[in-house]
Amino acid sequence: MSKNSINKASFAGLVIALGIIYGDIGTSPLYVLDAIMNHNTIPVGRFDELVLGGISCIIWTLTLQTTIKYVVLTLRADNKGEGGIFSLYALVRRQRKWLVIPAMIGGAALLADGIITPPITVTSAIEGLRLIPAFQGIGVDVIVLIVMSIISVLFFMQQFGTNSIGKLFGPVMLLWFLMMAVLGSRHLMDNLGIFRAFNPYYAIRLLIDYPGGFWLLGAVFLCTTGAEALYSDLGHCGRKNIHYTWVFVKICLILSYMGQGSWLMEQNHLGILDLSKNPFFAIMPDGFRLIGIIIATFAAVIASQALISGSFTLISEALRLNLWPKMKIKYPTEEKGQVYIPGINTLLWIGCLAIVIHFQQSTKMEAAYGLAITLCMISTSILYANYLIGKRTKKRWVVLYLTVYLAIELSFLGANLNKFPHGGYVAIIVGGILFGVMYIWFRARKIKNRYVEFVRLEHYIPMIQELSNDKSIPMYSTHLVYMTSANNPKEIEHKIIYSILNRKPKRADIYWFVHVDILDDPYTTEFSVEHIIPNDIIRVEFRLGFRVEQKIQLMMKRVVEELYANKEVNITSRYESLERNNVAGDFKFIVLEKFLSTDNELPFIEKLIMRYYFWIKHVSLSEERGFGLDSSYVHVEKFPLIVSPSRNLNLRRVYPEGEEA
Repeated sequence: MSKNSINKASFAGLVIALGIIYGDIGTSPLYVLDAIMNHNTIPVGRFDELVLGGISCIIWTLTLQTTIKYVVLTLRADNKGEGGIFSLYALVRRQRKWLVIPAMIGGAALLADGIITPPITVTSAIEGLRLIPAFQGIGVDVIVLIVMSIISVLFFMQQFGTNSIGKLFGPVMLLWFLMMAVLGSRHLMDNLGIFRAFNPYYAIRLLIDYPGGFWLLGAVFLCTTGAEALYSDLGHCGRKNIHYTWVFVKICLILSYMGQGSWLMEQNHLGILDLSKNPFFAIMPDGFRLIGIIIATFAAVIASQALISGSFTLISEALRLNLWPKMKIKYPTEEKGQVYIPGINTLLWIGCLAIVIHFQQSTKMEAAYGLAITLCMISTSILYANYLIGKRTKKRWVVLYLTVYLAIELSFLGANLNKFPHGGYVAIIVGGILFGVMYIWFRARKIKNRYVEFVRLEHYIPMIQELSNDKSIPMYSTHLVYMTSANNPKEIEHKIIYSILNRKPKRADIYWFVHVDILDDPYTTEFSVEHIIPNDIIRVEFRLGFRVEQKIQLMMKRVVEELYANKEVNITSRYESLERNNVAGDFKFIVLEKFLSTDNELPFIEKLIMRYYFWIKHVSLSEERGFGLDSSYVHVEKFPLIVSPSRNLNLRRVYPEGEEA
């Protein structure tokens, strides 16, 4: 999405925004107030205080956290129209090297806590069936089976893309928000005292004076867990569309929460309150409840879809930024930005099923939900503060931003830590594993780069030319292509020179050195060509955005076609018989695959990192497939990686008796 288009709103854009970005935050009324009411035993005579304080906390959390932090402030940090924690990191990564840590923590936490989103939303919706007389006896096992079936179908459909079904998301979510607003409004007058919840005094009083009030923040936080996803989908919807739709969404959410709260207070005053019933479904008219549950189920599926699509986008960005092992990426539709990653799809599917089987009930999932996502929000605050510094914002405003939001988010984190023994450990363990993969992949590359040896290409040009003209050596390929990591066009890795000249001399007519430069913006696709020795040695540099798929073989074909059309290169084979018949020469890509040499002396931690790195590399996508190369055109050459050679080798020669040294 262009810079101009993100600042424009359209009717179609508004509907699409409703369908794509508000799934998580829009379905939170299904379980938030239920989680607050069932958090602890309620002291006698303090029920109204709990309801008023809980609703007040929700209103001001949506205002301070979602509206001001994300909708008003963070959406300004767009990377050529794209949002999300890795897009934000791409904007600030050159300021401070350590910023990669909060970026990785945030990305891992978003994925980990996101595994709970489909189970909790779908389970909460299906559990509403128990309020219908015909389904009152429905058992937990049946609900678990239904939820697992819905989730499995949802993940199975990912491979086909969401282009067609996605057109239904907007209207369904519009219906969902209108339903919430109408149902909530019907009960606003049950107890007019609910309007006092707009006063932040009741929120503060709940946290300070109510027994265990601070820990209620763990349940309150569930109302804003989708705020991070809102920022991540900036590129799909545009800033103005999000600004306008959020006003509508926030009004609907607040009406729903206040209607539930007003109904709860009135039921308590009448002495007929039953906290075993979810207030979201309890406020529905009896004749409408089945329809409401069906609409809620569709909304839950859409919320899950948004999470899954966001996870694919998150991992694809991490791949381009070298923060995640190479994985197979598919593009199921022509829609820009839509990707499908089979490995992540399988991981999320298994994780969601495991959550459903382990917790079985939405109330138990609520006890585990939200802990990890607070770490993501803290990471976003740190990165955005550095973005403000890069924009030369006055120091006092940066300090104010950090003070306010770190205080809020650290409070939420502290309250959510109470969830750790009740299931929060699941999200933390999964997030820790995901962070570990990112950290090992990132750190191992840094360790390797310390020992990559670059040489001046000009020193070897005469030898390469002489080899190319040496007809006593069999022709290896007409065109020989090497991928190089050398940013400087005058340098080349020593391992490439060794591969050409020493290991087994590789005679070719033209040597191509291809370098890929991943840019901080999302969708740039540019290339430049340097004829080091015309028709003998050519360097091609691709400048690609971090969301662009690296189809190097197809890109090279496009480059060669343009060079040939401009008569900058002769691609005809130089075999005499083939040259007479104007037959094009063949292309061969050489991929240099590294393995850890036994001749290494590394510190213990670095040795572990490198071992895990090569294990992860072994199970991830191969180098040639990662670059989009056809295996029939590729030769993989293995060579040892000696990052820290052994120095202290005590070896002494001994001589047979009678023989002098």
